[in-house]
Amino acid sequence: MRDANVRFLSSLHTALFRLTGGRLGSRLVRNDMMLLTTIGSSTGREHTVPLLYLEHDGALVVVASYGGRPDHPQWFKNLLINPQVRAQLGSESFRVDSRVASPEERALLWPRVVAAYDGYRVYQSRTDRQIPLVILDPL
Repeated sequence: MRDANVRFLSSLHTALFRLTGGRLGSRLVRNDMMLLTTIGSSTGREHTVPLLYLEHDGALVVVASYGGRPDHPQWFKNLLINPQVRAQLGSESFRVDSRVASPEERALLWPRVVAAYDGYRVYQSRTDRQIPLVILDPL
């Protein structure tokens, strides 16, 4: 899918999620979805994307897959510079501290990620980069 289409669909998903307090857009491909808001690394402006998430030990786990493209998604690059971001589940929005999963955490979580959505296995096969998992710890 072309980047312009991805941006358009992401914006539409985000708008529906926000407009309905998560009643629309909180489930996709049989998984829970959230909104993640980062601060742009060069603009300083907020950017929000819908992401599939898993819960793990009181934290949220998101996947920086970008459909298996060769580069990391911009939201991932943003949180590397500004790790305190905002998550929205349904109508509840809260601050989280983000960090990239350690190799041990990734080894534990990756099987759960692909069990939740096998598309991630396909995305990983499309790229030479290791797709990062991000842990979001509520503040």
